[in-house]
Amino acid sequence: MKKILLVDDDPELRQLLATYLGRHGFDTLLLPDTRQLDAYLERYHPHLVVLDLMMPGEDGLAACRRLRARGETLPVIMLTARDEPVDRVIGLEMGADDYVGKPFDPRELVARIEAVLRRGLRSAAAPDPQGGVVCFGEWSLDRGTRQLARNGEVVALTSGEFALLNALVMNANRPMKRERLLELTRGDDSDSFDRAIDVQIHRLRRLIETDPSRPRYLQTVWGVGYVFVPDGGAEEKRAS
Repeated sequence: MKKILLVDDDPELRQLLATYLGRHGFDTLLLPDTRQLDAYLERYHPHLVVLDLMMPGEDGLAACRRLRARGETLPVIMLTARDEPVDRVIGLEMGADDYVGKPFDPRELVARIEAVLRRGLRSAAAPDPQGGVVCFGEWSLDRGTRQLARNGEVVALTSGEFALLNALVMNANRPMKRERLLELTRGDDSDSFDRAIDVQIHRLRRLIETDPSRPRYLQTVWGVGYVFVPDGGAEEKRAS
């Protein structure tokens, strides 16, 4: 059974979702706030975290930002009573993989959880033992181990970030539409919006570009989407 860690300060909602998720084959761990979040992650190793945005003490956005800052790649779905596009963008910018606005049908949350977990199985997000290592500048992307490194020092990527970078690298010098990138990284059944790609591009640029405002590798193609442009010394090493 996949373990889901649900962090929400509403006891009735926690119990409702625990029961519903249990009926759909998930083992659900419950927390009323983030005070024991780190301990639960270390002890139970859940497959995904559902975080309420508005909680006393550390809210969901702050918790997600903290987890990503320390290199935690565990998938995160954000719950919130606010469902404006700007709030969805903020959640994604903090590193959330998806976003569900309250009130919602529990079936929607189950569908989102299943979709996020499936992303790790999609071709763009899955490790490719035959993919080799792609080098550009000081960076190397090992498609077999899903690791990005700068001069040998590994930089943590979420599964969504790896999937997007991998999709662009696999199509180097080929402009990719946002719709196609969504399809490659999130699947045909995703209802994610185009801005989700923009947000992840922004996060990747902050990681790999010397000047994110003037990107060298992840360039914008106006009216189309994005393109990965390796530098002149780039090379792709294939596994033998």
